Amino acid sequence: MTKLLYYQDAYFTECDARVVRVHEDGIVLDRTVFYPVGGGQPGDSGVLRLDDGTQIMIENTRRRSQDGHVLHTASTDGSSVSINADDRVHATLDWERRYAHMRIHTCLHLLSAVIPAGVTGGAIRHDSGRLDFDLPTVALDREAVETRVNALIDAGNVVNPHRITGAELDARPELVKTMSVAPPSGLDRVRLLDIGGIDLQACGGTHVVDTAEIGPIRVTKIESKGARNRRVAIAFAGQ
Repeated sequence: MTKLLYYQDAYFTECDARVVRVHEDGIVLDRTVFYPVGGGQPGDSGVLRLDDGTQIMIENTRRRSQDGHVLHTASTDGSSVSINADDRVHATLDWERRYAHMRIHTCLHLLSAVIPAGVTGGAIRHDSGRLDFDLPTVALDREAVETRVNALIDAGNVVNPHRITGAELDARPELVKTMSVAPPSGLDRVRLLDIGGIDLQACGGTHVVDTAEIGPIRVTKIESKGARNRRVAIAFAGQ
């Protein structure tokens, strides 16, 4: 399996790696700093550099469902670059894009703490994000939600990932906030994200280590999406 270096440290921006195999739909490395699409967070982009200096632009990263390997999908710009198993590469993230995802993703955790309801969906972009909540009868005040989220950001709460056993997670269903997506079953260890005692939930994404890194945000819209869902959209202030 691909060694996932972003779980060791989400601030790793580059690494040396060996090509394990090349599929029609992507390149598998023995290790990677690239996060594969999942949990509403987009897959990373960046570049792979071969020993001879050749660059392969990576436009997306995802998991291969058949074997769980991480696939790095090369940009289809018309150029053809030869890459083979056992080639050595240096992988470098588009860090500005990834860091924006980390800030938005962490902010959505704070949003879910401010609005205590089941999460029915969500999405992350480089400059914005949204969560859908199961709130059939509750009205939300946009300014009040925005003020509370920004207060949690400004407080500089520490973001601490750690792991528990699958059995411990099964015994604590409240740690899974997203109603439509269950964490993988049968795992020995499950990753939790603890934000200063404010929010604790199972999550496999990448996040900042301090909420102050998020910066001020705006709640751009609150709207109904069906009989039960309330969609709350956020964006970085000034965007």
